[in-house]
Amino acid sequence: MNKEQLIEAIANDAEIKKSEAARALDSFVSNIKGSLKKGEEVRLVGFGTFHVVNRKASTGRNPRTGETIQIAASKQPKFKAGQPLRDVVNNR
Repeated sequence: MNKEQLIEAIANDAEIKKSEAARALDSFVSNIKGSLKKGEEVRLVGFGTFHVVNRKASTGRNPRTGETIQIAASKQPKFKAGQPLRDVVNNR
């Protein structure tokens, strides 16, 4: 499912216009991004949790040349599925 299909499904389920569903989805995504940028967790009970983890700097290798390179420390967004979502995916 792509974004356009998701917007259409939301509009049909909520019985609203596609433009309203698009604004709602864009707001949802924007608010999650904003919270993660601040280092906050977004917890949706029954669905899952969005959070940020810190990756330490490390040493790697360039696969083409074999040269050793430094990989900078970074923050990574993560999603952990809640039990009800895992149950749906596993047909339980």
